[in-house]
Amino acid sequence: MSDITLTDVNFEAEVMKSMTPVLVDFWAVWCGPCRFQDPILEEVANEYEGKVKIAKLNVDDNPQTAGKYGVMSIPTLMLFKNGEAVKTMIGVQPKEVLASEFHKVLQ
Repeated sequence: MSDITLTDVNFEAEVMKSMTPVLVDFWAVWCGPCRFQDPILEEVANEYEGKVKIAKLNVDDNPQTAGKYGVMSIPTLMLFKNGEAVKTMIGVQPKEVLASEFHKVLQ
């Protein structure tokens, strides 16, 4: 998976200005459930390559962006389209839920 590592510095360029929908995974190293989400993200990243970008933001290293979007629990997944957060999902999400949300933004 060639996911994008986000920071407070590159968030705008990689997410807000992206012409492609972006799924942002807000996570932390110490978060057990975040590790369960990773293989699911890898699978959907491969299936939707070129259609949806997968990006990861470590909330401990980048508190400004996490705070701006009100991330209180992790993992939190936010789907952005045209610079706007169109869906927020809290907790580990199954592949089917992510695929359904991707289909909505790709229509």
